[in-house]
Amino acid sequence: MTDLFRSHLGDTPLSDEERRDLIPSLSTQRELNEFEFANIRSARDWARQPRRLAKADITSASYLIDLHRRMFNATWRWAGRFRTTEKTIGVSPVRLQSDLGALLGDARYWLEHREPIDETAVRMHHRLVYIHLFPNSNGLHARLVADLLVQKHNRPPLSWGAGTAATPVVRAAYLAALRQADQHDYGPLFTFARSGDLGS
Repeated sequence: MTDLFRSHLGDTPLSDEERRDLIPSLSTQRELNEFEFANIRSARDWARQPRRLAKADITSASYLIDLHRRMFNATWRWAGRFRTTEKTIGVSPVRLQSDLGALLGDARYWLEHREPIDETAVRMHHRLVYIHLFPNSNGLHARLVADLLVQKHNRPPLSWGAGTAATPVVRAAYLAALRQADQHDYGPLFTFARSGDLGS
């Protein structure tokens, strides 16, 4: 089990207690990645069902929490639960609900005033990552939220450099774009979100 919780560029370390909340018995980081991917794929398929997506209120806290729970409910006991620990990224746990409320209010305003949907989705993604609601996998969750939002408005999914975990170079470009967005320069993140070739 030496590499089960090996950190990669940009990963948020889990506390010992959070690590103990792993549900399956796994031995390696690769096994964990594969298990999580299957869990995420199931949630993505559930969320993308046309009738469900048409009715989904993606700018509600309950939807975001339920989506995270479905993405990781077979993997982590803390799936869909706000974090209670400080992290190397993210606001203080005591600010999670208020900051999320502010973000969702902003997102509804952007939608009501017909801001470009890609930009709205990417801004929402960035703020979710910045707030860091959950112990881990906030980036995966935020990217799926953004994809669902653009699909709900009849736009193709964002490509995210054709997969932010594809190579260390692509991952580094994603993290660099997030850091620039932290400084209110969203241009690189807007570009990155539509970069790469998704293929067929």
